[in-house]
Amino acid sequence: MADARAIKSKRIFLFLRVAVVVLGVALAIIWVSDEQRWAKLKAIFGQMSMLVFAVTLGIFGLSQLLIGVRWWLLLRTQGIFISYWVAVRLYLLGWFYNNVMPSSVGGDLVRLWYVTKHTDKKFEAALSVLVDRMIGLVSTLFIAAFFYIVFLRSEGKKIDFVAGNGFLASLGRYKWWLLSIGLAVAALFVVLLLVGRSRVILKASWSHFCTHAATALKKLGSAGILYSRKPAALLAAFGLTVVLQIMAITGFWFLGVNLGIEASIKYYYVFFTLVWVIGAIPVSIGGAVVIEVVLAGLFVKFAGVDETAAAALALCQRFVWIIASLPGAVIHLIGAHLPKDFFLDYDDVIN
Repeated sequence: MADARAIKSKRIFLFLRVAVVVLGVALAIIWVSDEQRWAKLKAIFGQMSMLVFAVTLGIFGLSQLLIGVRWWLLLRTQGIFISYWVAVRLYLLGWFYNNVMPSSVGGDLVRLWYVTKHTDKKFEAALSVLVDRMIGLVSTLFIAAFFYIVFLRSEGKKIDFVAGNGFLASLGRYKWWLLSIGLAVAALFVVLLLVGRSRVILKASWSHFCTHAATALKKLGSAGILYSRKPAALLAAFGLTVVLQIMAITGFWFLGVNLGIEASIKYYYVFFTLVWVIGAIPVSIGGAVVIEVVLAGLFVKFAGVDETAAAALALCQRFVWIIASLPGAVIHLIGAHLPKDFFLDYDDVIN
């Protein structure tokens, strides 16, 4: 019975995430249906060099290949000796699930599932995935905070999300759309609460969320104890992530310049990293719509970029992500992620 409720709660969660994407796409279509805005968007994409786009894609793809070193290093720190290319294949498979697949199974869970099948150190393997994700988030926040404090805040450009001239205040022109969406969501929630069966499912979903949150916190504490004994590996993983993220964002800056955006590169280092952290919150599929709206809004409000050009840049990032995810689809189709391609924790190869 408990398993059935857990499955139902996952389905509801997946439905809500898909609903966010569908609603966002519908609003985007309405936004771009303006004749002048559509003409400007076509002109911006028309001037984009496909060579520059390919270079940006190549830089981003290379950074994803090298990011696999981070997880591989964390695995070896715990005595889990799978080959580097196995780790990369699993990482790319997880990237594909995170960005493309409308599934309730995230990319981290995919990685965790396969790596724990080929080592007796299952707990350490599971923790390596958690620590890998945490290092990625912390390094991303570090880049955002560093460039914001050193370059933007020192110049008096304070990012304020709540004040009268803040980012949220700039959403005032869409207040009726937002109010309508809010009322629709509230009405749906009330209806679900009034229906007995839905009320039970919602309760089970909340209980499921609380249980998983408590488990995640417990694992995080265990990871802290295990990896605190090997700080050099953590520092190496952190430094590698910072370098590769800066490299990827620099590629997007070249693409932005090609689109006619004159904003300084420092805005890219702050805004892209902020939206990457926001995108980790599972409110939509791969952060779709949420990332694009926030990224474009930040460039419009604080860098003075035209809203259509900012939207084009946000869409280009999504295109790069989707294309870069395709190797994960190939890995899945040809079965390169299956156990026969793994090494055990000793020197014998699985036949």
